Formats: sequence, C-alpha cells, structure tokens
Amino acid sequence: MKKIQKLKAFDITRHLDSEEAIAEYLSQVLRDGDNDELIRSLSHIAKAKGMASVAKESGLGRESLYKALTVGSQPRFETISKVINALGLKISVHA
Repeated sequence: MKKIQKLKAFDITRHLDSEEAIAEYLSQVLRDGDNDELIRSLSHIAKAKGMASVAKESGLGRESLYKALTVGSQPRFETISKVINALGLKISVHA
C-alpha cells in the first residue's frame, strides 16, 4: 500500500523574500494587466513585508489596507500609490 502524502498549500508570500523577487513578481503582474491580480499581488507583498508596518508606512489604517487590497475592490490610484511607496517600490513607464 502506498503512503499518501499531504501537500502544503502554496504560499507565495514565503517566496517574496528579496527586493528582486518582489520586483519581478509585481512586474510580471503589471505586464499581464489584470486589475484583480494587481490587487492580489500587492496584498501578497504587503503580507510578506508585514501588514502592520505597511499600514503604518502608507498612512492607512490596517483595516483600510486590508479592504483596499481585497480582490474586487476598486481602490483609488492614490491608495495604490501609497501602498507601493510603503513597500519601497517605484513605478516606471517605458516606451
């Protein structure tokens, strides 16, 4: 009889352990252009960095941050910009 192994659920936040990994992850999501995936990826990155510290750095309340980074939400660009800055990231546009 074969022994059945249980697999752990994949948790991307465990792999977002460097600035390079975070930048590559977010860059790929932005290339795809899906709004919900952008919100989801920012949530993953914020969890990897620590929601409380991201909330503090962004000037948003913790509950507001969770709400803004919930898939299906439609946060204002100002909110997204605050979160990206709090994560230590920069947005750039290339032709």
